[in-house]
Amino acid sequence: MKRVAIVGGGVAGLAAAYELARLARNGASLQVVLFEASTRLGGIIETVHEGGFVIECGPDAWVTEKPWARELAEELGLGNEVMPSNDATRKTYVLVDKKLQAMPDGMRMMVPVDLDAMDASDMFSAAAKLAYHEEMGRAEELREAAPDQDESVAEFVRRHFGDEVLAKIGAPLLSGVFGGDVTKLSVRAVMAPFVAMERERGSLIGALQASVAAKRHSVFTTLRSGMGTLVDRMIAAIPEDWVRLLAEVRFISYGEEGWLVGTARGVERFDAVMMAAPVDVACSLLSPVDPEVAPLMEMDASSAVVAAFGFPDAAKFPVPPGFGFLVPPGSDSLLLAGTFVDQKFEDRVPQGGRLVRAFFGGKAAERLMRCGNDETAAVARMELARILGPLPEPQVTVVRRWPRSLPQYAVGHLERMKKLDERVSALDGLWLLGNGYHGVGVPDLVRDARVAARRMARKSEGLAEVAEL
Repeated sequence: MKRVAIVGGGVAGLAAAYELARLARNGASLQVVLFEASTRLGGIIETVHEGGFVIECGPDAWVTEKPWARELAEELGLGNEVMPSNDATRKTYVLVDKKLQAMPDGMRMMVPVDLDAMDASDMFSAAAKLAYHEEMGRAEELREAAPDQDESVAEFVRRHFGDEVLAKIGAPLLSGVFGGDVTKLSVRAVMAPFVAMERERGSLIGALQASVAAKRHSVFTTLRSGMGTLVDRMIAAIPEDWVRLLAEVRFISYGEEGWLVGTARGVERFDAVMMAAPVDVACSLLSPVDPEVAPLMEMDASSAVVAAFGFPDAAKFPVPPGFGFLVPPGSDSLLLAGTFVDQKFEDRVPQGGRLVRAFFGGKAAERLMRCGNDETAAVARMELARILGPLPEPQVTVVRRWPRSLPQYAVGHLERMKKLDERVSALDGLWLLGNGYHGVGVPDLVRDARVAARRMARKSEGLAEVAEL
């Protein structure tokens, strides 16, 4: 029987354990221990149900066009729970000169599919609108000038559209997803489809207009009862004796005897280790195993703080129609973003209610990490009020802190990951999972974890490689 250690019980670790449990039920000879340092499983996915409000403490959805989270949800019997965002009324605002300005309709990231809608927008100056129109005419020039090496998101966006578009849309959008600095983020790692468009067609606008992917569909998908249900169903499918909470892994070693994993309870031997801990924890645990791994795993990470407020009467707290707003770096606000949850998704509030989430990242989040819940909530309400107007007293308040939860894929990330994968493959039985390597979204984590689990199980039985999900 093959003994497998899974280090970390976030989404990636849980998905790996779920897949191994499924394989074990189908006859695979596996004994698994899932080590989780905290008191709960699921990582930053957590849903609070209170007073008729459905409040997400971490990610509130997944990107629809990536199928792996939806496939897992359906496999877990949650097909009827799958719910799209309210894209018929989708609108996103950006804080410009202390006022919320609506992004033009038909935008994919910072790229307009509908130039007429862009022209009608008050968000951009005449010079920025001209830059958008000229981008299509520069298609061949842009295609030929596409660099062979990686570059920052900022450099990529500037080449196509200029500084204004970068500042007003590019930076806030990418900061909202990664909590990072667009002058450091790798465009090949975080905007790979757009890099491919440039190589093929030059003009990003032209590529999107010609693409089936640009056709309207719901951008986001979630579960009606909340993202936490996905975690709960995976947990229910994993044998109870596989899971150890409050079991911090203190060291890992590798040698002729296989893998040794040490906790406060002692040292155990395993045939394989699936490392699903946060990347900085994984780095410290694996550095003694292979010192050359450490520099490849070292990366900046941004913290996040979420404060959610549920109000019983939406009429007493009017907000603009749409999904929410983004705050560009350098604005006179501590916020990174705000979400009008009851307008983004159905069934998130009691009848007539309102639910708003405030999101902090970067230096503001680091400062709030040291504050109590009441102080954090007070800061969040003050910042929201400066943008949206006075807030009534909330019925429900939820605050969560996620330290170093958003790894920063810096320029050259894909090249480092290729070298890291080569080092890891030389260590028989080691697998790296989580958001520090090949994608930060829930679908990416689910896909990578399940593929790794299948490969590991097949390898242990000497079978051919399993097809990827």
